[in-house]
Amino acid sequence: MRALVIAYEFPPSPSPQSLRWMYLTRELAEQGVDVHVLTVDPPPTSMLRSHVPAGVEVHRVFPGFVVGGVAWLAKRKRASRKNVAESASSTHVAATSAPARLNWKGRLVESIQRFAAHVCFPDLRGEWRPFASRRLHQLLDELRPDVVVSSHEPATTLQLGALAKARGFRWLADLGDPVLSFYTPERWRAKSLGLERRTCKEADLVTVTTAGARAVLIDRHRLMGDRVRVLTQGYDARPTEARNPVDFDPQRLELLFTGSLYSFRNPEALLDGLLACDPSVRLNIATSRWPESLEQWLVRHPERLRLLGFLPHEEAVAAQRAADVLVNIANDDPIHLPGKIFEYLGARRPILHLGDDPSDAGAAIVAERKCGWRCQQHAPSIASALSSLAALKRQGRLDNEFNLQTDGLERYSWQGIGRQLHGFLADIGRGGPA
Repeated sequence: MRALVIAYEFPPSPSPQSLRWMYLTRELAEQGVDVHVLTVDPPPTSMLRSHVPAGVEVHRVFPGFVVGGVAWLAKRKRASRKNVAESASSTHVAATSAPARLNWKGRLVESIQRFAAHVCFPDLRGEWRPFASRRLHQLLDELRPDVVVSSHEPATTLQLGALAKARGFRWLADLGDPVLSFYTPERWRAKSLGLERRTCKEADLVTVTTAGARAVLIDRHRLMGDRVRVLTQGYDARPTEARNPVDFDPQRLELLFTGSLYSFRNPEALLDGLLACDPSVRLNIATSRWPESLEQWLVRHPERLRLLGFLPHEEAVAAQRAADVLVNIANDDPIHLPGKIFEYLGARRPILHLGDDPSDAGAAIVAERKCGWRCQQHAPSIASALSSLAALKRQGRLDNEFNLQTDGLERYSWQGIGRQLHGFLADIGRGGPA
């Protein structure tokens, strides 16, 4: 079987969707699938250290004039900084590490990016589409794949998948989340809904990451249930070879949060609860970006919080396996489940899940597995839970109090998910029912 995967987000991008298809293409290749990936030529600022999986052939395409131009400027800027640093070192002059303020050129570039993101559907990544379309038609002629797979987001990949379907190729659309979501800009809501409807109508199979997203699509577009399947995010069952880069204090209860802090994933209640709980508890946050309020909180309470910055995926997984408790913050919309909870299951550490919605899938997983503590995003409740967890650690009972085994979790491993996906592709490629 030959599969062509259209994935804007792919290594070395550090995004969750990039990690998803890094693992899934690896698993497909190991099951004998001839895997090709059409993706963007990445900017040099990409932060993922993972290599492209063995046996996967990648076809990279120019990202567009704005993204490509900004990447070229960034590359020149880094080269200039490197030369300055080397010159300073050779003359025994210290090179400053203070962040530089944007000059008029930098402000102009930012303005161009904002304008392009406003006019391109669904965002700045949409300018990749014409360049990718041309290469897609070439690959379809050269490879004649049995199945074409679109990895959303961005929605651009779904537009490309529809082109392949129009040419008679079988198409699996991996939506992950609905195209029309609560964070969709108002100017793109009608177009997003139309693309989502077309995808659900024309794709041979649609996959999403949660049962809630599946229910939304079935109800919104009046689909037969077998047209939409759930392929969750996952964890790698293979042991990581990376070293844990975080120095955890054995005398403390060390909490670890890894992931992104969006506006719909708010840590404020957690911080308030942390301040009111046992003083031995410390929160470690590994993320590439955080709100300014978090920095202000850190200045006031440096002994209770550590901002670790960005950790490469392999190191983040190693840190998860060494922490005392892993923190998962539910999204405001319960159909969007943070994929990190599956990594946490694979880390075999207790999970503190914070969420208010009774239909939250993350809370259901923690309850089903008895692998951690569920708590509302309410500071007094969080403080009580953290103090109880700290007491369990002092008593040496933290690991024994929860089910930290991976027995029965095979369906959440990338290996199990990859086998499930292989089955879907085999059925689609044969032209049979999904």
